[in-house]
Amino acid sequence: MERNIHAYIHQGEDGFFVASCARLPVVTQGRTLDETLANLREAIALYLEGEDLDDLCLAPEPSLVVTLEVTPVAAHVA
Repeated sequence: MERNIHAYIHQGEDGFFVASCARLPVVTQGRTLDETLANLREAIALYLEGEDLDDLCLAPEPSLVVTLEVTPVAAHVA
């Protein structure tokens, strides 16, 4: 049984943040990180509504673990 739902967030070309789950077919987006996280929580809750967590190999009340992908900023050399 998995105790965590893993998701990834990256910034899309349009400036929106895109979130997707690794093992669940859940994808959402938002203008800000806060909005994206709220949308992700809601999308996961809607997906899991009425599902048998055992069938999905998920423990009751799983935690959400999010990895944020960021592009490093190049150092400016004077």
